Amino acid sequence: MSNKNKKVNAMIFLAITATMWSLGGILIKSINAHPLAISGTRSAISCLIILLYVKKPNFNWSFPQIMAGVAYASMVISFVVANKLTTAANAILLQYTAPIFVALLSAWMLKEKPKTIDWATIVLVFGGMVLFFLDSIDTKGLTGNIFGLLSGISYALFTIFMRMQKNGSPVESVILGNAITAVAGLPFLFTAVPDTKGWLYLVILGVIQLGIPYILYSKAIKSATALEASLITMIEPILNPIWVILIIGEIPGIFSIIGGIIVITTVAVRSVIVSSPKYYKNEGFTRGA
Repeated sequence: MSNKNKKVNAMIFLAITATMWSLGGILIKSINAHPLAISGTRSAISCLIILLYVKKPNFNWSFPQIMAGVAYASMVISFVVANKLTTAANAILLQYTAPIFVALLSAWMLKEKPKTIDWATIVLVFGGMVLFFLDSIDTKGLTGNIFGLLSGISYALFTIFMRMQKNGSPVESVILGNAITAVAGLPFLFTAVPDTKGWLYLVILGVIQLGIPYILYSKAIKSATALEASLITMIEPILNPIWVILIIGEIPGIFSIIGGIIVITTVAVRSVIVSSPKYYKNEGFTRGA
């Protein structure tokens, strides 16, 4: 398969992945259980799904493989906690501060130097993210936003360490991360056992929202750059709060809405520019290929 076709397939996989990820906010908020219990249970289910796909995982215990697993565990736990303490919109959009940290770290760690358009995107995205904290009028909301930001930093590190394994099999890091999360979270399941509907949502979280998407993500990251992966999957923060608003009526504050519009508009414009034939020709699909 040509580099161009690999790149196109990677973009499609990332788009599907982000759509499935977007179910997280509404499902997490619909489960009456401890955040760590939710994290641990969905990761345990996801781990089984991915193991069924991989069958014979190849754990080489390299530094990138281990660190990607640790970053993954930090990311998913922080995200669930953030969803329980702040709005779904804040939690998901703060997670997507990841491109800022990816750009800052990828030039050093991956030798994938951001372009001018990437830096412009980062500045505007950061400005949008600042607005989220202006809506944090209580300690609970502020704590939730902090966990959302921690999830974003963890997501960036996860993306970078996954990208380091582009010539290997990065899916093992996801298995490892899910295993770490399961061990850390499952004991909290006994503090508040979910009802029947809660267990159904946990299964959906493990299979549809986490397991299958990360199989696709692990394939895509081998052909997409770290920054592309973190930016394209911003489809997730568009859909995530929409599901929550439509189903349970949770509406974020005005500053968060303005910040979200800035973030999404900036990423959309950037995507249009980089997908143009002229930009495509100039890039030659050589970065990170």
